[in-house]
Amino acid sequence: MTVTDRPEPWHLRTRRFLRATDQRGELVRGARFLRGLVPGENDPLAPATDRSSDRLARLLTEAGADRPSATRELGLAAVQAWQAVRRSGTRPMSADGVTVLFTDLVGFSTWALRAGDERVLELLRSVSKVTESVVTGHRGSIVKGLGDGVMAVFADPDEAVNAAYETCSAVSVIKAEGYLPHLRAGLHRGNPQRVGNDYLGVDVNIAARIMAAADGDEVLASASVVEKLDRDAFTVRPRRNFRAKGTPRDLRVFRVVPRYTADG
Repeated sequence: MTVTDRPEPWHLRTRRFLRATDQRGELVRGARFLRGLVPGENDPLAPATDRSSDRLARLLTEAGADRPSATRELGLAAVQAWQAVRRSGTRPMSADGVTVLFTDLVGFSTWALRAGDERVLELLRSVSKVTESVVTGHRGSIVKGLGDGVMAVFADPDEAVNAAYETCSAVSVIKAEGYLPHLRAGLHRGNPQRVGNDYLGVDVNIAARIMAAADGDEVLASASVVEKLDRDAFTVRPRRNFRAKGTPRDLRVFRVVPRYTADG
């Protein structure tokens, strides 16, 4: 008499199927893309607060962090959307627009692949803390974290450039084993569309493209920023042969450095 194996119970088959589906690469990437479109804070490494929604976001981030999950990404997107609707924090506004700042770490991704999660998280938290302190100290507001950088806005372009330069300087002295942190920054002034706690539109994209063209420890700003600066307070040099996909052909970009006085 031949004894055959009993068929696996249906609920175990269903659970295995759902887990495999949840981890499918195309679904996870799609969920992350959708999350990136949601206005608001999408950085789980942002400084912790006591808000219940932030605690929920951290629980979602840490739950099964060793494996990809489309469900987790969609859950974070839902929390992010809720915060965008409920948040009442003020954003710098000006009659003639705002200055948008983007930053990120040069060469970070290559180092992060071999550094391990613990060292990566330690560095990112240090960079986030320094950035938030400098930006708010210059009357700016961080719109959202971007992993190894931020998007911030300022009413005053002078404050925006000073904040960008000081953040680059502060990050350059942070110590990380096997990596020398160098931040780059890009600024553009315009009238982006405010949606909830976020800003969207061409002006935001231009600022991001300018940042991506900068070298480590370099602050690049468009003519729309430079034209509003106190020229006695900054050294401005044209960034020649600037080209960046998705930006106007006549976009002029400059390397900007503050002129600090002995008592300033």
